[in-house]
Amino acid sequence: MRTDARPGGAVHGDPPDDPLTEALRTGPFHLALRTAVRRRGLALHRIRHHLAEQGLQVSVTSLSYWQRGERVPARTESVQVVRALERILDITPGALVRLLEPAPGGTAGATRAARRYQELIGSDTAVLHLLDQLDCPTEDRLHTVSQSEQVHLGPRRELLGREIQQLVRAHRGNVDRYVSIYEGDPGCDITRVRVDPLDNCRVGRVRSDRAASLLAVELVFDRPLALGETQPFRYRITDGTGGECTEYTRGFRYPVGHYLLQVYFTPPALPVRCYRFTRRSAHAPRHRVTPIPLNGYHSAHLAEQDSSPGIVGLAWEWD
Repeated sequence: MRTDARPGGAVHGDPPDDPLTEALRTGPFHLALRTAVRRRGLALHRIRHHLAEQGLQVSVTSLSYWQRGERVPARTESVQVVRALERILDITPGALVRLLEPAPGGTAGATRAARRYQELIGSDTAVLHLLDQLDCPTEDRLHTVSQSEQVHLGPRRELLGREIQQLVRAHRGNVDRYVSIYEGDPGCDITRVRVDPLDNCRVGRVRSDRAASLLAVELVFDRPLALGETQPFRYRITDGTGGECTEYTRGFRYPVGHYLLQVYFTPPALPVRCYRFTRRSAHAPRHRVTPIPLNGYHSAHLAEQDSSPGIVGLAWEWD
């Protein structure tokens, strides 16, 4: 796996570029809730007390899960609590509840919850080991708002490289870097893989696992981001050392507003068919397999809008 607009409301009187106004406009729910709680300056036990005064019983643990994105309010009574939270946190009525609406084709609540990093990578402890070396917690401090990738395959059916343009938002304050994980195909010499920053970032620490063909690289911003602040950046990974490539996937822990993946093939090495798919985790079976045509420019693409957490990818078959 190659890893990681809704209308909204505002806090009364806040300017349009306020972090909370932006979080309420675009979501996700947990970011908007946590930003509102911090703006109001209330501890979770005080919020629980205010809810209890209104006859609404909710634990501090549940409130904590909601603002970390590990759970979302789904039951009718939980939505009533969210409406009460809007009053307690002095937010425009309906601003938080609106963020609980389902993604297209999904169901309310559950589709918006974050996925734990371990759920995506399965039993792949090599990835966690690299992240530990970079002091990178798996409880990410950034989530992707939008992302586009261009992947290029060479005449030997090898992955030559990819270019990524990404927009992330901080859902914890004081974060100044993004960690990208690259997994090479069988035969890849990970020591020869190159990472080049192209826009709004620079390369920090780099760690690799040669046996697992894994590379972890820090992409460092020019300054720490405040809670709710966004950062666009662009970088390139050059490989070309691996064997035959048959798929490309991307995993997301949080809902993503927009994701575009384009895969370019080099004649005469063209696949006989391409298809889109999803996975529950890195080594799980493929689901929702859909044929994707190869266009006249020898490329195939997928576009995801307001997608739920999980893994999505393109695969292809050679003759």
